[in-house]
Amino acid sequence: MPYGELAGLRPAKQLREYFGQAILEAAQQNPRVVVLDGDLGNSTGAATVKKAFPERFFNIGIAESNMISISAGLASCGYIPFATSLSSFLLCNAYEQIRVSVAIAGLNVKLMGSHSGMTTNREGPSSMSIEDYALSGGLPTFTILVPSDPVSMIKAVHAAVKHVGPVYIRSSREPMPYIYSEDDPFEVGKANLVREGGDAAIIACGLMVPVSLDAATLLAQEGIQVRILDMHTLRPLDRAAILKAAKDTGAIVTAEEHMIRGGMGSAVAQVLAQDLPTPMRFIGIPDRYPRSGSLEELMADMGMTAQHIAAAVKDVIRQKQKT
Repeated sequence: MPYGELAGLRPAKQLREYFGQAILEAAQQNPRVVVLDGDLGNSTGAATVKKAFPERFFNIGIAESNMISISAGLASCGYIPFATSLSSFLLCNAYEQIRVSVAIAGLNVKLMGSHSGMTTNREGPSSMSIEDYALSGGLPTFTILVPSDPVSMIKAVHAAVKHVGPVYIRSSREPMPYIYSEDDPFEVGKANLVREGGDAAIIACGLMVPVSLDAATLLAQEGIQVRILDMHTLRPLDRAAILKAAKDTGAIVTAEEHMIRGGMGSAVAQVLAQDLPTPMRFIGIPDRYPRSGSLEELMADMGMTAQHIAAAVKDVIRQKQKT
């Protein structure tokens, strides 16, 4: 079943196609935008710029460290480089260059990681990017954007162009259903409220937003109404939205297609531990690497389906009632 179908969301194509649309629009609007490719332009969506502006598209080949170093040089010359590849290749292979040449220097380089999370599925864990929030989150100067649908992907790219400083954008291989309309806001550092509810709150990002909306549909059939926040920006984190959700509902579940340890849930828990301790449950990848399989199989194996989220919500509400 496509994610978001229970919630009645309109299906879409793969998110990388919308990145391709957005980066082409950005290049058309701003002559300083350039794209660097790790020989995966057709897979990431970045090849749209190659067709329209070949002089502003650089295929560096399977040499991610070199790609980052060149991006840093271009940023130093006033360009706005987007370095694109699979997230696992981009962050894992070139982390030292990202840290030293981009993060410490605070250069205006944008990283776009495609095929994130478990969405490479049958290709196995070596190509999966399940540590990218932790890796990018370990770089203090980076803004981290995790779009959850086609509209937010397009807006995230344009927001990254306007933002001065390093940005990591997480894309996906999986088709993402439409959650937003063109008129809905996308503000860096401000979570979007996508569903009202007072019994508990689910704080989700990326693919897990439509999965959480499916879970909310299941819960509503039992009379449980949950608030859902799309935490599309992991840095800067929207502390005010987190604290308000905790105060209003008294129970929090986080949902992410990433390792639970070092991911969004850890960051949310830190906010609450400091300012408003609240019963919590965490949905995400536990401390083991996924196996090879379909995404549906992997989500079930890792305890990340709508049914798992619904069960976690009911469990945390029981804990809330005991306190």
